[in-house]
Amino acid sequence: MKHFLRALTQFFTFLYCKFLWRTLKFVTRKLTGRCELQRICYNHKPGAKRTFKIEHSLKSSKNEVLQSAVAASPDAVERIVDEILDLKKISPDVNLQLGISLQASLLQIIGYRGLVAEVEKLRREPYDCENDNHEDMLMKLWKSLCPEVPLTGRISKQWSDIGFQGSDPKTDFRGMGLLGLHNLLYFAEHDKATALQVLHDSQQPRHSKMSKAEWEKHSFDKAIGFSFAIVGINITEMVYSLLVSGALKTHIYNVAPEMPSLVHFQQTFCYLMQEFHKFWISENPCDIMEFNRIREKFLRRVNKQLKNPNMALCPHSPASDLHLINL
Repeated sequence: MKHFLRALTQFFTFLYCKFLWRTLKFVTRKLTGRCELQRICYNHKPGAKRTFKIEHSLKSSKNEVLQSAVAASPDAVERIVDEILDLKKISPDVNLQLGISLQASLLQIIGYRGLVAEVEKLRREPYDCENDNHEDMLMKLWKSLCPEVPLTGRISKQWSDIGFQGSDPKTDFRGMGLLGLHNLLYFAEHDKATALQVLHDSQQPRHSKMSKAEWEKHSFDKAIGFSFAIVGINITEMVYSLLVSGALKTHIYNVAPEMPSLVHFQQTFCYLMQEFHKFWISENPCDIMEFNRIREKFLRRVNKQLKNPNMALCPHSPASDLHLINL
C-alpha cells in the first residue's frame, strides 16, 4: 500500500510539473500581464526567498537562454539580463527595477557556484612545509594566538597549546587542506578577542575550583574544553559540507547583495566556531568522547535554522557580535 501511495504521489507530482504548473504560469501571465520573473521580483524583497524562486524558474524553463543563465560567467550577467528582457518582450526602460533585481539575483546564483569552486580548490591544496606562504600563515596563526610566547621550533610540542594533535600541525590539515588553516587564521586575525577567549576556555578544567597546577597534572579528558585547532578544522568541514550541499544558500543569499566571496564563508566559520563553543559548554559534556554526539546535535540545529528562507547568520560584524537575524 505504501509503495502504491508513493507511486501515486510521484505520478501527480509529474503531472503538476509537466502540465498544470506550465498552464498556471500561462493563465497567471494573461491575468496579471506579467511573466513569472516579473512577479517574483515585484512580490519578493531581496534575499534568499526571491533568489531561490528565480533560480527555480530559470532552471525549470524550456528555453535554453533561461536555462543557461544560471551557469554563465559573472562578466556575462549584464548581457544575459538584456537577453532575458528581450526574450520576454519587457522594456528595460519601463521596468528598470526588474533588470536590477534580476542581475543581483543572478550574481548571487553564479557567485555561489564560484564560491564552491574557490573553497574546493583550497580544500584540495595540501599543506606544504616547503611552501613559504604556507609556513608564513602557520607562524602568523601562532603569533596571533600566543603573542607573548615564542615558539621554540617549527616542530614543537607547543603546537598542542593551541589545539593541534602533534608536534607538526601539517598532519592535522590533511582532511581540509589549506582551507582549515585559512579559516583558523582569519578567525585569529579578524576577531582576535573572541578567538583568544575560545582558546582560553577550551583549555580550562571541567571543575573551575581546581587550581592551574592541579589542572596541569590531570588528563585533558576531564576538561570541559576541546582542542581548539582540531575543532576549528572540524567546523571548517561542517561549513564546507553546508556550502557544497546547498544548505548554506539561505544564509549566503540573505547576506551577499550580489557576488558572494570567500570572506562570507570565513565569517560564517567564525560565527559557527563561536556558537559551537557556547553550545559545547551548555551541553556540559563529561569528556571529549562526547564530541561527535554534540557536533551532530549542533549541526541539526544549524540545518533547521537554515531551512527558514528569511534566516541569516549575520556576517557584517566581528564574530563576537554575530547573531541570527531575520531580514
